[in-house]
Amino acid sequence: MIKHIVMWTLKEEALGKSGAENAAEMKRMLETLEGKIPGLLHLEVGTDVFNASPAWQVVLYSEFATRADLAAYQPHPEHQKCVQFISQVVSGRGVLDYEV
Repeated sequence: MIKHIVMWTLKEEALGKSGAENAAEMKRMLETLEGKIPGLLHLEVGTDVFNASPAWQVVLYSEFATRADLAAYQPHPEHQKCVQFISQVVSGRGVLDYEV
């Protein structure tokens, strides 16, 4: 099984909305992916409630059966809709993929 974790730091303002508003939109968009992309077994999205340091405002945790499933997820049109929005509102990104 492949675990895919992505963490984002958001711009304080982007697309006319605050970082908190964009975080909520990211969460909403990403959560709609579950059940739409073959190979995506599980997905969770959280937003920071404790003002962590270093700051990450949004985190995505997802699970895939195989590396091939994760590779197929990346270019999927539904995922790319999220990527288009996210790329406009983030200032930093961290990713970790691991196999169990």
